[in-house]
Amino acid sequence: MSTHVTLKQIIDEFELETVCAFGEPETIRIEVADVTRPGLQLAGHFAHFGPDRIQLIGNMETAYLDSLSSEERLARIDALFSRGIPCMILTRQHDVFPEMEQCAERYAIPILRTNEITSEFMSSLIKYLNVELAPRASLHGVLVEVYGEGILILGESGVGKSETALEIVKRGHRLIADDLVEVRRVSDTTLLGRAPEIIRHLIEIRGVGILDVKELYGVSSVKMQENIHFVINLELWDEKKNYERVGVNDEHTDILGIDVPSITIPVRPGRNLAIIVEVAAINFRQKQMGYNSAKALMERVFGNKTNHGANGTN
Repeated sequence: MSTHVTLKQIIDEFELETVCAFGEPETIRIEVADVTRPGLQLAGHFAHFGPDRIQLIGNMETAYLDSLSSEERLARIDALFSRGIPCMILTRQHDVFPEMEQCAERYAIPILRTNEITSEFMSSLIKYLNVELAPRASLHGVLVEVYGEGILILGESGVGKSETALEIVKRGHRLIADDLVEVRRVSDTTLLGRAPEIIRHLIEIRGVGILDVKELYGVSSVKMQENIHFVINLELWDEKKNYERVGVNDEHTDILGIDVPSITIPVRPGRNLAIIVEVAAINFRQKQMGYNSAKALMERVFGNKTNHGANGTN
């Protein structure tokens, strides 16, 4: 099933005025994030034209249409509307040409309007569509914001993800999603995570039940969405497994085709996971800023060995 946004959602999101209410916005599906300003199409050029894109009319298109005779204007607009475009949006509160209304009625295509500047509205609309139409996946995990970093905590059920998230919130950080994280790939390098609306701001603690984090700790304890910068994999301590102790080797977790930096933290009684997550977030930020404490230690150790060897030679 393809990802889509209904025209009704776009109308509500951008508070668009419905000038010609033809068609049914609830059933009109937008499935591409591209938006077209149809200057070339109004001039008669339709090569590589995408009829499934929202059409945006600004100052230039309006001025061009205004320069045409009524008969020619009708022919140009009819040629555009006959392609089956989803809708037409007029920016800067431009008036609708009578020929537009005539074609809108003929092909049952809605005409909408905003008072925003064309370039600004187009940028906002494309950004919105890129997020809403992005490839997505639902992951069983917890997403928190720690020191400005989006930390995705993954692990088997019962390993302690929600308890860790609650302690993180108590320490002044923010919860984005518990139990189920909706992840969207909004660009080739960016993953955006959020909670499904039905469980937003809620957290489940076994033995206690469902808690509303926003009501318990205030609006500053939650956030609607956050980019995923780092992944922490929690797993029960395995005595037979050799865990990373220095941190020289870099781990990555593949999510929707993007390799996200990650670490694996073994869980056993007595370990304060919230503090470990905080330190991991700070350490990740240090690495992003060019400092790697593990590599600095290795350089110090091998540097000292080199110096001792040189001293022994002299």
